[in-house]
Amino acid sequence: MAFLSDIEIAQAAKPEAITKIAAKLNINEDDLECYGKYKAKISPAVLKNFQSKPDGKLILVTAITPTPAGEGKTTITVGLTDGLNKIGKKACAALREPSLGPSFGLKGGAAGGGYAQVIPMEDINLHFTGDLHAITTAHNLCAAMLDNHIQQGNELNIDPRRVVFRRVMDLNERALRNIVIGLGGTANGVPRESGFDITVASEVMAVLCLSMDLMDLKARLGRMVLAYTYDNKPVTVNDIHAAGAMAALLKDAIKPNLAQTLENNPAFIHGGPFANIAHGCNSVQATRLGLKCADYLVTEAGFGADLGAEKFLDIKCRMAGLKPSAVVVVATVRALKMHGGLKKTELANEDLNALAAGIPNLIKHIENIQGYGLPVVVAINRFPFDTEAELALVAKKCEEIGASFALAEVWAKGGEGGRELAKKVVEACEKESDFHFMYDESMTPKEKMNAIAQKIYGAEGVDFTPQAEKDLKLIHDLGKDNLLVCMAKTQYSLSDDPVKIGRPENFRITVREVRLSAGAGFLVAITGTIMTMPGLPKKPAALNIDVDENGKITGLF
Repeated sequence: MAFLSDIEIAQAAKPEAITKIAAKLNINEDDLECYGKYKAKISPAVLKNFQSKPDGKLILVTAITPTPAGEGKTTITVGLTDGLNKIGKKACAALREPSLGPSFGLKGGAAGGGYAQVIPMEDINLHFTGDLHAITTAHNLCAAMLDNHIQQGNELNIDPRRVVFRRVMDLNERALRNIVIGLGGTANGVPRESGFDITVASEVMAVLCLSMDLMDLKARLGRMVLAYTYDNKPVTVNDIHAAGAMAALLKDAIKPNLAQTLENNPAFIHGGPFANIAHGCNSVQATRLGLKCADYLVTEAGFGADLGAEKFLDIKCRMAGLKPSAVVVVATVRALKMHGGLKKTELANEDLNALAAGIPNLIKHIENIQGYGLPVVVAINRFPFDTEAELALVAKKCEEIGASFALAEVWAKGGEGGRELAKKVVEACEKESDFHFMYDESMTPKEKMNAIAQKIYGAEGVDFTPQAEKDLKLIHDLGKDNLLVCMAKTQYSLSDDPVKIGRPENFRITVREVRLSAGAGFLVAITGTIMTMPGLPKKPAALNIDVDENGKITGLF
């Protein structure tokens, strides 16, 4: 039997006009800024007008530690949204915007899969409404203004060796990680070392996603630290008078985007920070809007509960005053068997021993969420060759630690395959919870990092390199110890070593650098060998992507 690809399924869909999708959320056509027939931005006036409405239930979708076998977190997020609507609930989704880096690199698109996708899939995975381009441009405008200030007399006494604001682009480009700029003589600037990060790692991206409105965005941009002077004083965006121009470039990008699922249910798609090198959540504005428009808002956070979920709960929820009603942890039997030591080529065979050896990874992620005082539903993204014995073993282990369990067949059946999961999530939302954060803001940066490493990762503690110690001293001298912590860590392991799969023990986390993101409101702790500019794999996804004379795209995901 031949199966349709994700893009073939999406291209065969029958989308509704975006005005009809908006009407399902009681959003008027006058409050839409349409980008064609099937996507639109939402006017800021809508959220203001809905302030008196009570919030719906907030459902967070996270996952186990990723493997090459795949877990399907976005697919479950979309399928759960459709499933909730199937059982008569008014639900919508809130997702991140995909980056072109992984779309053309290793991971592929990020619009769901099978019959649980958001559409228009090609637009969402490529340029969409131009938000990431606006963020890239605003970031690089600031970088250009900073270098221009140094060139044109350097009134602020900036030390060119201590410029910490690099440039960005929304592609994987390892050759630009470390570069020298300003070469070619005095007319071409002051020579100095610099480099590129990927756009989703930009502090501008984090600022946009955490801002409450346009004025909050401009204020946060102004607080961003770009460099230090010869006498060790920080230089901010406000110091070079760039915040206004940057905010002007972002005035449309800050507005949430509305799209739809294959089953014509509403989906907000806005903001796209990675969870391994940034905070990994869609925008506060999209989340708040969805909570006002629907009775259930299903949102995701990147990678496992050690990364995106921790940052969603400790950073985003704290800053925006959000309280989840339930959390879904996504897993597959095949991924758990990989955590148990099986090779990818062996996953189709029943192997209860390998599965039992891999389940501790799932248990750790469940325990992490329970540690926040939240009810957990485990969603098994079912594959055709999962055996009844394997599914029964996972269900038994979940029951033993007090987590609800549901099978999800949304990839093959869409919302119909998400009914069981939807019912379990509704039940979980009605349970009493005691939501609390993993660390207190009054703790020192080291104490916060140790709390995350020990409680969330299962590490014995954190080691700091001399560079990290130097960074932390500067942060202390600047009076920024009170900021939250955003850990940049490999997604492939609970540790900072990507080869340590399953539930590793007896390990420590190494923080090699700490970056100040004063505008976003957190410190970025760079651990292990994690990089803020990915590279392309040996055979990037771009090799398979093409377009014909009619503009029809093939090979995307």
